Amino acid sequence: MSFAANLAEKLVTEHDLSEEELLYLLEHRQEVAPYVQEEAQKLCQEVFGKEIYIRGLLEISNICKNDCYYCGIRKSNRKAERYRLTEEEILEACQAGYALGFRTFVLQGGEDMWYDDERLCHLVSAIRKNHPDCAITLSVGERSRESYEKLFAAGANRYLLRHETATVSHYAMLHPSDMDFANRMRCLRDLKEIGYQVGCGFMVGSPHQTLEHLVKDLRFLKEFQPHMVGIGPFLSQKDTPFAQYENGSGELTLFLLAVIRLLLPKVLLPSTTALRTLLPPGKEWGIVCGANVIMPNLSPMEARKKYTLYDNKRIMGTEAAEQIEWLKKELADMGYTVAISRGDSPMMKEQNH
Repeated sequence: MSFAANLAEKLVTEHDLSEEELLYLLEHRQEVAPYVQEEAQKLCQEVFGKEIYIRGLLEISNICKNDCYYCGIRKSNRKAERYRLTEEEILEACQAGYALGFRTFVLQGGEDMWYDDERLCHLVSAIRKNHPDCAITLSVGERSRESYEKLFAAGANRYLLRHETATVSHYAMLHPSDMDFANRMRCLRDLKEIGYQVGCGFMVGSPHQTLEHLVKDLRFLKEFQPHMVGIGPFLSQKDTPFAQYENGSGELTLFLLAVIRLLLPKVLLPSTTALRTLLPPGKEWGIVCGANVIMPNLSPMEARKKYTLYDNKRIMGTEAAEQIEWLKKELADMGYTVAISRGDSPMMKEQNH
């Protein structure tokens, strides 16, 4: 048996590898990819059965105070058509999503300072009152610990904040100098300590990224033990400083999904829209590699078109929440069912919010 095959077997049985071992595995992934991906799917089914969790995604604002070099809604992009959903629009979309069977709502947006603690807490409280049996996930960037505590008290259960890279020098290549790696890590620690189910993640193939950077990301995930991990290929956006960079690799993204499943057997792992934008069969391939979450879009159609983090984003078909029956059929063809539940992380007890 080759060294790469030995490492793959060790990952499957021990759910851990050192930095050196992970690097070797990534360098020789073609040799072991089918085995690693098959074992990841098997492990996911052992933990979660053949159920796929769905989340209703609401892109509440594409206004952002940050200037991340990779992002189409960055502050400096004058070509972005800005919008902000009203509370009424958001509550209506949640109502429609609930009727379709969604029991988790994900409120995602740029770091829009209009959403101060008072406004955001009011919105979260309104959703909690209307849908007491649902989970509320926020993905609205870096805030103070006090802000996170207020939002948790208002009824938010989960928080998604991609760390983007676990390497300080690489972080500085992706973000302007007023954004601080240490603060991003502080936010993630605060969220976990407060009691949120926490998601982090990174882009695969972002500019200047090396396999060594990806190894650091994988070790960070293993040590931090997030409840959710969102990864997807880097996709360029035409109005950003990174417009000329090549998109990330779908093949490497799928392999990393499988590795993350084996490192963190109980993690909630989405098959992301970015992956499905790059590879049209990405949803199915993601599930085959151990993903167990899909996030169809509940946003009003005009908002979906304007929330352009990257080019050519998929917003129709099974990416759209209103096509949930189509999604169910596609998953049924693979032997899976859609779970009509909150889909909480098995890593922590159900939160009574």
